Amino acid sequence: MTRRPTRLRDAALAAADFGLHVFPCIPHGKTPAVSGWEQAATRDRDQITAWWSEGPPYNIGAAAGPSGLVVIDLDDGHGDPAPEPFAGATGGRDVLAMLAERAGEPVPFDTWTVSTPTGGAHLYYQAPAGVRLRNSAGALGWKIDTRAHGGYIVAAGSAREQGYYRPANTLSIAELPAWLVIALTPAAPVLAATSGSRELSRTRASAYVRAIVERETHGVATAQVGQRHHTRLKAARTLGRLVGGQEMAEHEAMAALRDAACLHIGTDCTEAEVDNDLRDGLAYGRRLPRRITQQEPNPA
Repeated sequence: MTRRPTRLRDAALAAADFGLHVFPCIPHGKTPAVSGWEQAATRDRDQITAWWSEGPPYNIGAAAGPSGLVVIDLDDGHGDPAPEPFAGATGGRDVLAMLAERAGEPVPFDTWTVSTPTGGAHLYYQAPAGVRLRNSAGALGWKIDTRAHGGYIVAAGSAREQGYYRPANTLSIAELPAWLVIALTPAAPVLAATSGSRELSRTRASAYVRAIVERETHGVATAQVGQRHHTRLKAARTLGRLVGGQEMAEHEAMAALRDAACLHIGTDCTEAEVDNDLRDGLAYGRRLPRRITQQEPNPA
């Protein structure tokens, strides 16, 4: 009897050991080979061994949500001209670099990365706590998609007709940068005042805003050295969205954030650096205004 090759089985087991919840995809393709792939995805070595020992040479799917991942999928432009405002970019990698420069942030390439057979790349990041991001197509920019809850990627070791998915940067999986969390968090819809919808009462809206402020300021106050800069920016961007949506005044947001960051001053930063982070974050968040609204259910 011909011995079945073990390369894909070993790659699937290695992916599970790395923390990915995996499932089989059709040979040389991206389509799941099991129904209910997100629920079937697993790190159980016995199940993985059975799939890749008894079936055909399946590719390896990795469910982003169960794996605690957000994956940024950078496609190559293959010679197509980039639209404005990304003129000159040759693909998603260039666009992401442009977005980072415009946000005043480092280019976020220092994380586990898998090259794709068609010249692209998958950048793996830890999903942010307390935020449930979903898949996106082009939300960040030209030739950039993302996979999070409800999505999956094809993992390293898999093969297509064009070639293999290969590790290109074997660093540990980094946290998703705060500026990308903000950019990928959809703004709450502003609903028209019709019989089927209305804004939350001022009392309920105020309580909801207060809860957001308390969560973000607590995160700032308890941030550890080495994480404080990004935590301040993330919190300021979140509150800046509320300022942009006229849910709170900017001076109130600034005062709350300054109070929360007071212990940072003199340990790893200056007062001026704190204020710069808060002003930058608030300004960024204002460009993505958030209104606290709700669709009221019709009575039964």
